[in-house]
Amino acid sequence: MKRTIIASLLLFIACKEEKKEIKTDVKPVQIEEKVVLHNESNEAEDAKKWLEKSIVDYFKADIGSEEKNMRKITTKDYFDYKMDAMNVDLDVSGGLTEKEFQDKWKTRFDVRKAGVGAGFLIAPQDWDKIEVESCDLELSSTDEYLFNVVLTDKNFKAEYPSVIKVVKENGSFLIADVLQEEPKSN
Repeated sequence: MKRTIIASLLLFIACKEEKKEIKTDVKPVQIEEKVVLHNESNEAEDAKKWLEKSIVDYFKADIGSEEKNMRKITTKDYFDYKMDAMNVDLDVSGGLTEKEFQDKWKTRFDVRKAGVGAGFLIAPQDWDKIEVESCDLELSSTDEYLFNVVLTDKNFKAEYPSVIKVVKENGSFLIADVLQEEPKSN
């Protein structure tokens, strides 16, 4: 009961500071002794649909526009982080060593799950047809959603599991982090 009251007060204070209306469809959910606000509105479903469509569109687009398309669907901070991760130890302008990369980003991201040297959303540079096998909401709060995602490439017989954080900024959804796992071959 105390946790419910505390969670409601925290929500009220946060909404008051941001001058937002208090949503009556927000209920506290207890997870491992922490109270997390679970947004039961359509926002989480909208974020999921946006993420699935954005992933499919990203892999369907012209490969020459890859960086531009990535920039459109990610936060600026995540875009810069992932670009650094993809270029670790490469002889490119602004390229970082592994240690420089970790030192630069360790306070803002889990650098162990950055996909260093790997592509955006999937590890390999080559693919045939990437599809969203599953996209399950793991956790949500106001304007922040965490999804367990599995991408597949059936022709390459590969699965690419990851956890993707989606945020809502200025009325638009954006990918704020991708915790990449090692790809699995089928």
